[in-house]
Amino acid sequence: MGSEKMKARNVLWKDWGRLLLGAGILLLSFSACARGGKVMTAELKVVPYVKLERYTGTWYEIARYPQRFQEGCVASKAVYELGQNGKIQVYNECRQGSLEGPVKSVRGKAKVVDPATNAKLKVTFFWPFYGDYWIIDLGQNYEYAVVGHPSRKYLWVLSRTPEMEESVYRGIEERLEKQGYDTGRLMRTPQPGAKN
Repeated sequence: MGSEKMKARNVLWKDWGRLLLGAGILLLSFSACARGGKVMTAELKVVPYVKLERYTGTWYEIARYPQRFQEGCVASKAVYELGQNGKIQVYNECRQGSLEGPVKSVRGKAKVVDPATNAKLKVTFFWPFYGDYWIIDLGQNYEYAVVGHPSRKYLWVLSRTPEMEESVYRGIEERLEKQGYDTGRLMRTPQPGAKN
């Protein structure tokens, strides 16, 4: 009879142990979702308005979150052209492996999905698959732009020139951190003629 009670007590303690472990994991997952008291499920904010005719043209990639589809890419740049139908023609290119490496390029299309701001677009390089392209920061003179994704898994810092002043870059980083981005993940993109 005593051994039966001991077995029952051990089972009870194991159950309580599992319950406490589960509660601890749940608590850790909640704290991992918050940074500095802010819950990272807040919607990513875009800029108030984008004049598409000013946004088109050539953009040089200054930094990005590492992505498999851009692995080994340096000297990355994008060229956007506004079509008559309101869609944007997209041309992306980079050099593979080094600044003298072979050119890798892809063409795509973009369409505005939020005409109130023109800051939320969908881009496709392989129809019918579209990805979110949200303009979350933009220079007053369209000298730089920051493109993000509502999941915060993707991030690009773009400039009209291959090099960006460090003070401008630091300001962008500060604003990105307020939007819940981990700027430690940003990887600088080597560009020809830039002091990288």
